[in-house]
Amino acid sequence: MEMWKCPNCGRSFKKANQSHYCGEKPKTIDEYILRQDSEKQPDLRLLQQVLRQALPEAEERISWSMPTYWKGENILHFAASKGHIGLYPGPEAVKAFEEELKNYKTDKGTIRIPYGKVDAELVERIARWCWSTGNHA
Repeated sequence: MEMWKCPNCGRSFKKANQSHYCGEKPKTIDEYILRQDSEKQPDLRLLQQVLRQALPEAEERISWSMPTYWKGENILHFAASKGHIGLYPGPEAVKAFEEELKNYKTDKGTIRIPYGKVDAELVERIARWCWSTGNHA
């Protein structure tokens, strides 16, 4: 199998032009957000604020190169993608909120939130559900 090699950092990937971080990974969620395109930053900041409010005891960290909320284990992650924000609360959360997520593309443990369509109340309820039930990413 032919691998694509990033001309900037030299890492090899199966997919050509694979999205990734070249160089040093961000150390904080704030740094992660600042590295994203400026038009994506407001939605990412909103998501960060919602998750801080929903999970006040959780530690913010970078795990798997993604913003992560952690307390003893990963509670959930999110990440900026080209056309959406990936929210990763785990498969049980996607199943539990299936009806409310019918207008979103979902996959096993993943919710794709289009930019400009962050439902703060729904994200907050999902995050609190993950924490209270122990069903984590």
